[in-house]
Formats: sequence, C-alpha cells, structure tokens
Amino acid sequence: MSRSAHPAGPRHGDVLPEGHYSAPPADLNALDPKVWAQTVRRGADGVVTVGGVPVTRLAEEFGTPAYFMDEQDFRARARAWRTAFGTGADVFYAGKAFLSRAVVRWLEEEGLNLDVCSGGELVTALGAGMPAERIAFHGNNKSSEEIERAVSSGVGRIVLDSFQEIVRVAHIAERLGKRQRVQIRVTVGVEAHTHEFIATAHEDQKFGIALAGGQAAEAVRRALKLDGLDVVGIHSHIGSQIFDMAGFEVAARRVVGLLARIRDEHGVELSEIDLGGGLGIAYTSDDDPRDPHEIAKALGEIVGRECEAAGLRTPRISVEPGRAVVGPTAFTLYEVGTIKPLDGLRTYVSVDGGMSDNIRTALYDAEYSVSLVSRASDAEPMLVRVVGKHCESGDIVVRDAFLPADLAPGDLIAVPATGAYCRSMASNYNHALRPPVVAVRDGAARVIVRRETEEDLLRLDVG
Repeated sequence: MSRSAHPAGPRHGDVLPEGHYSAPPADLNALDPKVWAQTVRRGADGVVTVGGVPVTRLAEEFGTPAYFMDEQDFRARARAWRTAFGTGADVFYAGKAFLSRAVVRWLEEEGLNLDVCSGGELVTALGAGMPAERIAFHGNNKSSEEIERAVSSGVGRIVLDSFQEIVRVAHIAERLGKRQRVQIRVTVGVEAHTHEFIATAHEDQKFGIALAGGQAAEAVRRALKLDGLDVVGIHSHIGSQIFDMAGFEVAARRVVGLLARIRDEHGVELSEIDLGGGLGIAYTSDDDPRDPHEIAKALGEIVGRECEAAGLRTPRISVEPGRAVVGPTAFTLYEVGTIKPLDGLRTYVSVDGGMSDNIRTALYDAEYSVSLVSRASDAEPMLVRVVGKHCESGDIVVRDAFLPADLAPGDLIAVPATGAYCRSMASNYNHALRPPVVAVRDGAARVIVRRETEEDLLRLDVG
C-alpha cells in the first residue's frame, strides 16, 4: 500500500478488497507505543494501566463506555509542537478535535494558541482563560453574532472564508470601532490523499476562496480597501490525517505565488502564512506518523525556499495541529456484552457503546486497533468485528481486528487513538448518553467532561 493511503478512509488511495486484513499480531497482549498514549502499560497482573491507574479501577469508578485521557501525554505532545516550531512561528491547537475548559487551560500553560470555529468553542476558550489575542476564529458561515463576539473580544485573527464574510466582518469591526486582524483562506487546488469528506483544498468543496481564476487575488484586493480589516496573511488547509508532505509543498508554492502577486499589485508584503494542520496519527501499527520536529523543519524549508525564489521576506508560519496533539492521548474503554461467532466469517463482539461515541468508522471508513485490557490472555487469536449497541448495521467501532478466542462477556476492551473527534462528534442516537472524558495523571483520575444523565436528555425535551 502506498504511504498516502491511510485509515482516514482510502477513497483517494489504494483500496484493499472488502474483508482484507493483516495477519494477527505475534502477541495479542502487546501494546504498540505508536498507537497508545505514553503512560499506558500492561501490568504484571495483565491489567492495563494509564497514568498508573488500572483500567479495572477506572471502569468501577467512572463506568463504561468512557474516554480516558493521558494528561501527561497531551502536555508532552503540546510541548513538542511548541518546541519544534520555536518562537518564530505560531502553533494553534485545532479545538474542533476536542475542546473542554481543562484542555484550554493545558494549552495556555503549555504555550499553544487556540483555533476555534464556532461561537460555542469561542465561549469555551474565553471562559477557560485563553487570552483572546491567542485565538483564531475559523468557519465557512460565521453568524453576525459570532463575528461580533469575536471582534468585541479581541481575537487575534479571523480567517475570512468568502466574499460575503469580508464585508460582514469589516462592517462589524467598523461599527465596534475596531480594526480586525484577518487572514484570507484560499483553496489551492491540491489533491490531498485522504477521504473526500476531509480533503479541503480542491476547488469543489465548501471551504475557502479559490486561487484558480483569480478569485483569491480579488478577495485580497477587496479586503485591503476596507478600513475595518487588517489583512495580515493567507491561510491554506489541504485536508486531514495526511502523512505525505508533498501536498504541503505544492500548497506553499501556490500560496507564496499569491503573496508575490499581492506585493507586485499592492506594494504590500503580508506577514503571515498559515498552512493549516491535518498531519496524521497512528490508528494502527501500519501507520507511520511524522515527528513534529520533522514537520517543522520540512515546512520551514519549503516556505523559505519558495519565498527566496519569489524575492519575498519569509512570513511568519502558523500551523494548526489538533488530532496530532489530542488523538493519541486517549482511548475509549468498553465492556463486552455479547459475542456472536459467524462460521467462516468472523466473530461479532458487541460493546456498550458504538457509533454514538465514535462515528468515524461509519462516516469515514476509519480503521482502529483494539485490545483486551482487563486481563492478559494466551488464547489463540480470533478475527473480530467490534460493533455497538445501536439499531444500525453500520454501527461498527473496529471493522477487522484480532482478539483472544477466550474473550467473554464482562471483559473490558479498549480502542486507542480516540482523543480526536470521537467526543466532539458524539451524539445521543437512540437516546444514548454521551460518555465522560476522564483525565488521568500520576495515579489520579478526574472527570473533565461528565457523563450525560437521563435528566440531561429530559431537560431539553420540553414536551
């Protein structure tokens, strides 16, 4: 399989036949450190621990399903991105991956900025103490109310996504007596090797203003004329769960070309270039994610080389990792309910969660790993499909994996790398209660997002 095909969904890469799967691992009890958070270990008694706390104790205290986040791992990854890019660049955590007030405080303490894309994310960021000047506000259809809150709060930048939004933000800023720093989001026509639903730089999609046909240049032309806007840079985002840097190189070349045209036409050298995020993580042992220092070095060289060729001063680079920070830090813990062998096919293992806590498998054909974590086992491997309890045939958590053949109801299994998008996209389908998020560190665990209750469901039903 090519390097560019990956578990976000292979629609744009090499597609393996339905039912294809790798050989079972040599040791079903092993935990690949590439997939699991840093403090996850299997103890001598066979029980897996995170932050020094056994999953059996976590299940007793917090129930299942639940997301358990390794706080030490999150902070270490945030620091790694900050250190890799240094003081000459900006790292914005993409809050859409997962956001809570605790996470905002961790980000602020570790020196990362924050990217939000809704009024709800913005109020969470501000309410948790993130300085407004360290917040960037995204979105392809921001409401006037959201824009007004962002401008009046003093957010560091608003990323403009359409011609209408250029005028809308300018008018609101002028009415509030402010000059809002903005970037123009452009679509650069790069084919990112990812699932079509998370590829964001080809022309036929909802984000940004196309570079082709001069639309992006016209957007800059209009924005520069408006008193309420301070145009500081260009924004580009080519997609998500990307392993191959080639797309970023093409995107940077085209964005720098636009910067050169802006200089030639307007005599202005914009000071910022944001290349977005989207760098992939390991969902399975087959994935090969890049190190933040490798990414920083590559992006710096790409932008520097292109600017030198165009005779431009190198602008300040921004990146927006979300999944790459939070994705590997958490796992979802489930209790096995029923086990249904299908002769000649596989065994269906039903758990107490499903597509309400992880929609990504159904939505993107995403691939995941899974392990028995409440005990060790020497049993032979069996091919399984881990499914949820919802009334949908597509309610699949892990499509094909191996678990021990002595798996039994009541066992605890865990799916790693669920820190990004799982809780953010969770739902109340079948009136399921969304699971809690529990942070674990140094032998202690605390709820940072509580489990929903039946009272929560009924409170919104005004009947």
